[in-house]
Amino acid sequence: MDIRVRITGFGGQGVITAGYILGNAVSVYDDKQAVFTQSYGPEARGSACSAQVAISDKPILRPFFKQHDILVALSQEGFDKYIEQTIEGGTVLVDEDLVEVHSLPPKVKFAAIPSTQIAEKTFNNRIVTNIVMLGFLTSFTNIVSKEGMQESVLSVVPKRTVKLNTDALSYGFDFIPEKKPVKEKVKADAE
Repeated sequence: MDIRVRITGFGGQGVITAGYILGNAVSVYDDKQAVFTQSYGPEARGSACSAQVAISDKPILRPFFKQHDILVALSQEGFDKYIEQTIEGGTVLVDEDLVEVHSLPPKVKFAAIPSTQIAEKTFNNRIVTNIVMLGFLTSFTNIVSKEGMQESVLSVVPKRTVKLNTDALSYGFDFIPEKKPVKEKVKADAE
């Protein structure tokens, strides 16, 4: 099993934390190999950022990757930048309130979840957007066990926010997305 996951968004959404939690869940609690890397702009909040997690059953010799099996997009900029690097047959998960999807690579599994809206309306705290999405990623892809993800969240989040974060994780895990068609980009012929 070799899986490359890219989580992308903007600073302040907890993208880097989400990548760390995923890598921790896989390597510490699910007994697989994982390497977590991150990239972000010079500004802390509001600039583009991404977290990359390489997952394998064997030692990971090449932790950096250009193409990914799974893209989790929490911003339009991140989606637009990385969608074409999703492998054929890969998986794309987006925050449907922040990302407008016009087209997808061939044979991609796709789902959208209103993770920001859930965080704001259900938990009154936008800070758990990333945790809602991690719960959804866990159930939709099965790349990590629910128990491993729960333990990782518990080990990373501040103690005073444990209930908030575990509730957000469970909500994302149990979320069933509506089936919505992806709008196809209309390409004008250059004639």
